[in-house]
Amino acid sequence: MARERGEKVVATNRKARHDYLIEDTYEAGIVLSGTEVKSLRQGRASLVDGYAFIDGGEIWLDAVHIPEYTEGTWNNHAPRRKRKLLMHKQEIVKISHKTKEGGYTLVPLSLYFKDGRAKVELAVAKGKREYDKRQALRERQDKREADRAMASRRNLGE
Repeated sequence: MARERGEKVVATNRKARHDYLIEDTYEAGIVLSGTEVKSLRQGRASLVDGYAFIDGGEIWLDAVHIPEYTEGTWNNHAPRRKRKLLMHKQEIVKISHKTKEGGYTLVPLSLYFKDGRAKVELAVAKGKREYDKRQALRERQDKREADRAMASRRNLGE
């Protein structure tokens, strides 16, 4: 059987980019049970309420919803359990120092398969204030309107 190649995104946390200011991103492996992997391969997961934390020199991912595998039996997994993340010790120490500064948190941005292995993209992020969110929306809307105006101008010139 040929090995999987490339990247297949299972779930993304689009709300995280709206709610947080992303400082750094890291890639981490995930320790999963068999039925969790099968459920992920079906493309079923939700990162909406997910967060990561450091406990005893290890990184854990919590509140990420991976639904039960439909073909599973009595040994199916719990949908919202703590899952251990696999990272180098130096990265964990660096992230730990960053999160202890205050105001920073660890947020999962995406869950994907890379060359057949389940990975999660973690971000060290700082929460945005409400006015920052409104300003980002306004900037996006202004850019969209400017692009439309230039496109209509271009179409008239032809």
